[in-house]
Amino acid sequence: MSTLAIVLIILGLVLAALFAGGVMVARRRLRRPEFDADVAAADQALERARADDRGWHRDLLDEAARRALQAERPGFEPRSLDLVLVDDRPGVEEDRAHLMALGDGESVRVVLTRDAEGRWGAERLE
Repeated sequence: MSTLAIVLIILGLVLAALFAGGVMVARRRLRRPEFDADVAAADQALERARADDRGWHRDLLDEAARRALQAERPGFEPRSLDLVLVDDRPGVEEDRAHLMALGDGESVRVVLTRDAEGRWGAERLE
């Protein structure tokens, strides 16, 4: 066998071992019970940071979401309101904020928009 063939075989074996090791590590991470919670917490932190950077006030978002829930779903009492998506487009009137209201056995997505004066109001509840 030539030297080139031996080098290529060794290189192929090393690459196969690295690939197999990467697959095993990825599967182990996905099986961790807290992995989904870690990803969700990171996403929420990112969305909160984006909202804070854009001058959005979280207490105003929560207040608008609670008003919308009270009007559309009077019996629903949320345990928590989690900011899950910030859609900051040019201009104030194009801004959207998505919050998940979590209650007893039920969750409601509240989509908020802003008017020309910057006041938040409900666009829809899902």
